[in-house]
Amino acid sequence: MKGLRFVGTGRCVPEKVVTNDDLSRLVDTSDEWIRTRTGIARRHFSQGETAVELCTAAARIALERAGIAPSEIGVCVVATCTPDCASPSNACLVQAALGLPEDIPCFDLAAGCTGFVYGLETVRGLLTVSGKKYALLIGCEQLSRVLDMTDRSTCVLFGDGAGAAVLALEERMWYAWLGSRGNRDVLWLNGPGPETTHLHMDGPGVYRFAVEALPACARTLLAGSGLALEDIRWIVPHQANRRIIETAAKRLNCPIDRFYQNMERYGNTSAASVPIALDEMAEQGLLQPGDRVMAIAFGAGLTWGGALFEW
Repeated sequence: MKGLRFVGTGRCVPEKVVTNDDLSRLVDTSDEWIRTRTGIARRHFSQGETAVELCTAAARIALERAGIAPSEIGVCVVATCTPDCASPSNACLVQAALGLPEDIPCFDLAAGCTGFVYGLETVRGLLTVSGKKYALLIGCEQLSRVLDMTDRSTCVLFGDGAGAAVLALEERMWYAWLGSRGNRDVLWLNGPGPETTHLHMDGPGVYRFAVEALPACARTLLAGSGLALEDIRWIVPHQANRRIIETAAKRLNCPIDRFYQNMERYGNTSAASVPIALDEMAEQGLLQPGDRVMAIAFGAGLTWGGALFEW
């Protein structure tokens, strides 16, 4: 079947690093409290950088590593729930910054933390009817702009950043599964109006949803592909919380060392977490040609999704 190959990846995070100790001076928390409950030690907060600048920087790296000219891109999608503005989209502004062709679709996709995985299936579909082979998919968030810094249940969790991938449509193994369950009471970002825009979260509700969605998605991907868990080299989950990943690993009876984790360095970067993780892994040589990889995410919507592919 027609699947996607990761041709090049890149990432960009803001220069400003915010440690747990930094947050403890703003809100009633501590490094020990945050680490033991989330696995997070630091995160990056934007300080002058725009979301489009983060997207563009990550995309330039991905294009350079892929050896692909901007003129070869057939679709550009940015997964985000924190764009610089509602319109024009981040994707259109990235198109202008990179000099991508004008006869291609460029748009933002809002699916919360599942955005990048939703984006994989979206660009795969668009490439099947495109005359071009390559897509540019970016996950980017600036969640620091919408955090209530007096709410320790949310402000310690999230960070900013962008991850990008240049993807090629080829005959190769590919299986994906996407889902949604409309719910605005667990995790939501209120829209324009008299109330200040802030991210709101029911922590226990998110945990219950996530520890159900992650293993269920993994089992569905395995069943649909005909593969066994032992055939998968890496599971790359959304980097929300170490406890969620550890619980999911136990429910799948899978060694925790096969789950890549980097939330310690970045926190939860929402739609950017999976592509940032993939770029780190590629940079470290952890991903080798032929490795079977399962990327799984879950987030506001509620949404969930996964993709099973060969690197």
